[in-house]
Amino acid sequence: MAQPAASAGSRETQGRSAAKPDRRWLILVVVALAQLMVVLDATIVNIALPSAQRALGFANSDRQWVVTAYALAFGSLLLVGGRLGDMYSRKWVFITGLIGFAVASAIGGAANSFLMLVAARALQGAFGAILAPSALGTLVSTFRDPRERGRAFAVFGSVAVGGGAVGLLLGGLLTQFLSWRYTLFVNLIFAAIAVAGALAFIRSSRPADRPKMDFPGAVCACAGLFLIVFGCSHAETASWTAALTIGSLALGAVLLIAFVFVEQRVSHPLLPLRVILDRTRGGSYVAIGFTGVAVFGVFLFLTYYMQQVKGYSPVTTGLLFLPLVGGILVASMLSSVVLLPRVGPRLLIAAGLLVAGGGTAYLGQLTVSSSYLGDILPALIAMGLGFGMIFAPATNTATAGVPTKDSGVASALVNTGQQVGGSIGVSVLSTIAASATTSYLLAHHAGPQAVAVAATHGYTLAFTISASLLGLGAVLAVLMLPSQRRLSEINNSETTALIPAPSPAVSDAATPAPQRRK
Repeated sequence: MAQPAASAGSRETQGRSAAKPDRRWLILVVVALAQLMVVLDATIVNIALPSAQRALGFANSDRQWVVTAYALAFGSLLLVGGRLGDMYSRKWVFITGLIGFAVASAIGGAANSFLMLVAARALQGAFGAILAPSALGTLVSTFRDPRERGRAFAVFGSVAVGGGAVGLLLGGLLTQFLSWRYTLFVNLIFAAIAVAGALAFIRSSRPADRPKMDFPGAVCACAGLFLIVFGCSHAETASWTAALTIGSLALGAVLLIAFVFVEQRVSHPLLPLRVILDRTRGGSYVAIGFTGVAVFGVFLFLTYYMQQVKGYSPVTTGLLFLPLVGGILVASMLSSVVLLPRVGPRLLIAAGLLVAGGGTAYLGQLTVSSSYLGDILPALIAMGLGFGMIFAPATNTATAGVPTKDSGVASALVNTGQQVGGSIGVSVLSTIAASATTSYLLAHHAGPQAVAVAATHGYTLAFTISASLLGLGAVLAVLMLPSQRRLSEINNSETTALIPAPSPAVSDAATPAPQRRK
């Protein structure tokens, strides 16, 4: 329905939007490639770890830090990375993130010691925290039309969720046929293409009213998230009752509470509380967080099951995950383009959580003698369809109606929910699975397959807990997410300040700004 006050700003937006539509889709390719690079690195190194460990000679107890260093830096710095995109030209923040990520990857690939590799992974995570919000923020500012926005987020959502499975396959291929170092060197190719595309297609501009950096809030948020993720990771190798685990979790919680108080009092908050207190966005972040726990957990434990229990090679394991990727691709496009405008995020995302939860629960009945076709493939297809119904619509909904000045932070929260939720979830689930495996082995220590049976018992417990979390997420989605009518009001509203018409001063638009009207 036409809004009488849409007037000049809306007509300028429409005119600019229609001027060079091809460039917008090229920007989508660039952004999707950058997001793929970031998501790949959460899983691609996992398969290369045994080879890297043999080459650099570090202990089993140190192995987790190659993965955790990335997650710690990425998760704790995302809000700061999002604010940088709001403060400066999003194009140049995006390019800086790409170049920094590539340099860190080159250092990691050339590492000649364990400490050098871990430092490079932490540096990757830091630049990834700059890159990921600016990529999504660029997408938000480029696609304003709801229909085109749905298609764009379908592609972005497929990459964001399915990239992890692609990382397993690519990591297996590179490790098996070249070297573990190429799981890091491959980022140089991705980054070079993305930088060239950003220079060619994304317009640069500075915000007319640049927000200031909230340093007290940044310290509280970064340190709090770091300590929470560190505490959960430390529990995996120590215990939940270890002094360092308890101290890290307690201090992290105190800092995050302090962060909330700081944000209520500063003039330029790092995270304006209106962004997360909005029920539409809050429900989306909850759905993304629960999905992050399940996705990372499934990749980790199902990879272990297929390689260590079933004896599949890294390449075969990656190939066997492809039905999950296919389900995500199909469901992301169908849900964002066709279903979201018709049924709204509440029913769609809740249904996706239930479907994904059903597939994850199906994995809870695995045994050492289970077959891929009968016991794993149906679950992968169901999870792929479910995850595809969740992430793209949830990302779309989480960034709908966000003011331009807050788009970077809102975009950062999407990645924060997925990455921090996944990191904490994997650490907690790993601890539970390890404890269950040990207890089962002590009680049933006889038999040639005792170790495999005990490990499978731990994995299936982790799958069952993940399925329960997805079910809880479905309940919260019904209670928190908006209806189709409410989402349409948000997307179509031009009279509120939620989505102001971009101007040459504030937009990293895909096309040149129109002539100023006299």
